[in-house]
Amino acid sequence: MYRPVHPPRASLAPQEYPTHAMPDRADPPSEPPRPPHFLVGPGYDLLRLEPLAPAGPGRPLVVGGLRFEHDRGPVGRSDGDALLHAITDALLGAIAQPDIGQLFPDTDEANEARDSAEFLDEAVRRVLAAGYRPANLDATVILERPKLGPRKDEMRAHLAGLLGMPTARVNVKGKTHERVDAVGEGRAIETHAVVLLERI
Repeated sequence: MYRPVHPPRASLAPQEYPTHAMPDRADPPSEPPRPPHFLVGPGYDLLRLEPLAPAGPGRPLVVGGLRFEHDRGPVGRSDGDALLHAITDALLGAIAQPDIGQLFPDTDEANEARDSAEFLDEAVRRVLAAGYRPANLDATVILERPKLGPRKDEMRAHLAGLLGMPTARVNVKGKTHERVDAVGEGRAIETHAVVLLERI
């Protein structure tokens, strides 16, 4: 069988390969990343409920800035408004700021019986300073009793005023824990909040 024979190709030494020098050029200046149009932050709080004084250390029950008549109340340094605590942490988390425990530690006597609305005010101030504003709030309160339903609209309007946005953008859901664990046995209150921030 005939097989064509090709002469071996001459190999070039490395130094014989042509080189093309690239002209010096400065990289174009990189633009700083634009801040996102929206930020989202979740918040959470859980507080133990104890009998009110003088029977126990519980404070009057305040949820979302509203006082409820109940034989048990939260134990804590401030007024113990678990819902405002969760919303405050949600706002601070959305802008990557220190959380409520760092800004207002329970070891500071200045926070004794302090209105939790002051914590929320500071969080809103920081949000505005960062170039954002609250756009939406969805919150859940898990509490065996008392029921929040009869005062839900009042609570939504109050929270909207604290956050500086329309009531239509604020929602609060009340749930029980079906008598399961400390929350279901009425020995604790649990709150969750999710906030949406929009760039100003």
